[in-house]
Amino acid sequence: MRKRKIVDLSKAIRENKRDPWFMRVKIKHKPHRRARWLIWLLGLPFRLFPKNFEGWADDYISMGVHAVTHIDAPWHYSPTTGGQRAKTIDEIDLEDCMGPGLLIDMSHKADFDPITEEDITAFLERENLAVEAGMIVLIRTGADRYNGQPDFHKRGTGMSAKATAYLIDRGVKVMGIDAWGWDTPLPEQIRQAKAANDATVFWEAHLVGQEKEYWHMEQLVNLGALPYSGFEVAVFPLKIVGASAAPARVLAFLEE
Repeated sequence: MRKRKIVDLSKAIRENKRDPWFMRVKIKHKPHRRARWLIWLLGLPFRLFPKNFEGWADDYISMGVHAVTHIDAPWHYSPTTGGQRAKTIDEIDLEDCMGPGLLIDMSHKADFDPITEEDITAFLERENLAVEAGMIVLIRTGADRYNGQPDFHKRGTGMSAKATAYLIDRGVKVMGIDAWGWDTPLPEQIRQAKAANDATVFWEAHLVGQEKEYWHMEQLVNLGALPYSGFEVAVFPLKIVGASAAPARVLAFLEE
């Protein structure tokens, strides 16, 4: 069997009071001893409890599907894609969730400076790489270093509409980024749209999904641990029926 190194590209799910309200995760851990009374109420006398059995631990979690590392479905961007009903997260083709990875390094880009098609083609040419159908393309911006900070959603760069369409047109169905969102930071988009009085600015990369079906991941981590190519990616989203997105465990596999 081939030995492979696994790189976890998913952030840990934990409570962090510094996160803004829309990213807040709440976890309640129930200790083993709490279950003793539940088991007793179900009819098992304490004297018949297995030896050294204190009960089972349990946990409750409350969070939005976009709060942590996740993959967005086309339904998130629009009710329709290309005139047809957009797919929800449970309708993703799992065949698209595993494939050869390609890392595009855009960590040199300044905050709020969108990643253009020209940025991507220049990188590919310089590194002698090519985008191929079926690849899972990962965009490294370095914004994951702000994870857990109150201004995470206000930092970094993001994809433009043309750069997004460029990947889709070459057969890429699943892509991802280590920033809070796929576009440039939301507050900056709002500022620019108002300053230019331009209705095409806000959410331009997401809205490519109104015409071209694609799925993208946000809030990835550890992309700096990957080479530009020569690795596999697997995305495991929760199967939430009718949802716009799902938290996902995203892994990269490197040959050793």
